[in-house]
Amino acid sequence: MLMKIEITPVGIMHCAVKKTADAPKNYSESAETGSMEIFPQYMEALEGVQAGQTLVVLFWLHQARRDLLKVYPRGDRSRGLRGVFTTRSPVRPNPIALSELKVLQIRDNVVQVAGVDVIDGTPIVDIKSAVRPEAV
Repeated sequence: MLMKIEITPVGIMHCAVKKTADAPKNYSESAETGSMEIFPQYMEALEGVQAGQTLVVLFWLHQARRDLLKVYPRGDRSRGLRGVFTTRSPVRPNPIALSELKVLQIRDNVVQVAGVDVIDGTPIVDIKSAVRPEAV
């Protein structure tokens, strides 16, 4: 049964990476920094976010293809085609990305972060703390 799901972005990523080809491939080693602009109606949701904290951020990969179900992992044709659900490829039926970003600074509705692995203008779908709430 198909079900329609509506997702409304809570913000947008601003960073120096302008093209998908230039986005870091290994998210855990990305030194890219950027600014998450949180839309005004969601500012209250930032309460408690602190510099030094790690956030899990869900992005909508707005420029990713959605029509392929198999890809060559990391573009390496020698590895053979694999289903996208077994890869970290941005090409997928619902191009949702998951990133762990370190908070550097917060000013009003802008959160400066490190570890960015998406391109400038990527919509932010949701933000979660990287640790369980009872551990915070």
